[in-house]
Amino acid sequence: MNDFPVTHERRITVRALLLGDRIDTAGLERNDVLSTLPLAFRAGAKGIVALFRYGVAVMVGMSPLEEDEVIRRLNGRIKGPIQPREEESVQIEIAPDKDDQIAPGAIVVKALTIEHTLLIADALATSVVLAHDEKNVATVFDVIQPIAQELADRGRTPGGRRAILKHIGNALLVQHRVSGLVAVAEKPDVLWERPDLERLYARLEDEYELKERADVLTRKLTVISDSAKAFADIIDTERSLRLELIIVVLIAVEIVIAGFQLLVR
Repeated sequence: MNDFPVTHERRITVRALLLGDRIDTAGLERNDVLSTLPLAFRAGAKGIVALFRYGVAVMVGMSPLEEDEVIRRLNGRIKGPIQPREEESVQIEIAPDKDDQIAPGAIVVKALTIEHTLLIADALATSVVLAHDEKNVATVFDVIQPIAQELADRGRTPGGRRAILKHIGNALLVQHRVSGLVAVAEKPDVLWERPDLERLYARLEDEYELKERADVLTRKLTVISDSAKAFADIIDTERSLRLELIIVVLIAVEIVIAGFQLLVR
C-alpha cells in the first residue's frame, strides 16, 4: 500500500464537502478498500473517495460528474443534511525533484501515495468542519451579545422565557456539534504506519491553522456554555420571584378575606 501511487498526473484536485452531521459508512466496506478509518476506496476513472463519519466526503482526482455520482449514492446515508454545503479544495502538485512542502496554492509531494492522500484528506476534512462550526458559533454569539447587552444596560433579558430557552438550546447544540464530533487534537491513524509523514502533517496543521482554530472554538464554547448557564439561572431566579410574589399575594388576599369575615360577624 505504501508504494501504490494514486496517479501519474502532475497536478490533481482534492475537494472536501461537508454533507451532513454524519455519514453512515456501515455496509460500504469492499474488498478493494484502501483504508477503514477513514473509509477510503477508488471511485470514478482514477479517483479516490475518503468518507469521514462526522459528515465529510473528500474526493481526490475526480471530475465534477464523478463527484456528483458519489454524492448521489451517499444521499441515503447522510444524517442531518447541511445546506448550503461547506466546501474546501486544494491542488496537489507531484514533483519528484522537490521535498514535501506547502507551496502557494498547492501541496507539493515527491510521490502521491495512499498515505499522502489520507493525510491531506484528513487535514482538509477537519478544516471544512471547523469552518462550518466557526460560522455556527458566530451565529450563536450574534444572538447572545444583544441579550447580554440588554442585561447590562437595563438589568433584564429581552424576550420571554421561551425565547431565552430557544437561545440556550441553540447554544448547547453548537457546543455538542463542535466538541463531540471532531477530535482535532488526535493525529490521523495513518501516521502510526508512516511516522516519516509527521513533518508533512505538521505543515498541513500550520497551513490550515487546525489547532489554533480548535482552541479559539473551545474558548468560545466555554463562553457560550457559561452564558447559557447564566441565562438559565436568571430564568430560574425570575420564576422563583414570581412564585414568591404569587404566594405573598395569596396570603394577603386570605388575610383580607379573613378580616372582612371578622368585620361582618
